[in-house]
Amino acid sequence: MTARGRTRAVSKRAGGRGYSFEGQRSRQVKAEDFNRFDYLLAMDSYNLSHLRRVKPPEARTPPRLFLEFADGVIDRNVPDPYYGGARGFDDVLDLIELASEGLLAEIRANL
Repeated sequence: MTARGRTRAVSKRAGGRGYSFEGQRSRQVKAEDFNRFDYLLAMDSYNLSHLRRVKPPEARTPPRLFLEFADGVIDRNVPDPYYGGARGFDDVLDLIELASEGLLAEIRANL
């Protein structure tokens, strides 16, 4: 099963987390995104360095690591769930949920 298929299986199974990825699409980050969005988040340091390279000098939004918002997490890189064994996708979703809560708390605090 592909990584995308395993992610969907974890999210849809009975008693699962109830996420749907239907209709989700991805695209490359564009220079204008650094002024269009309040947050540009990378899942790992490799992608963060790429974002820093493509960020225009005058851009207002600095790229950040997503797990900066996950309290108590030491490693700020989201691991690749495909290599995490049977629980890899569950473990990564735990990290994503934790970071999402922290991100929402920051957004609310800044409103």
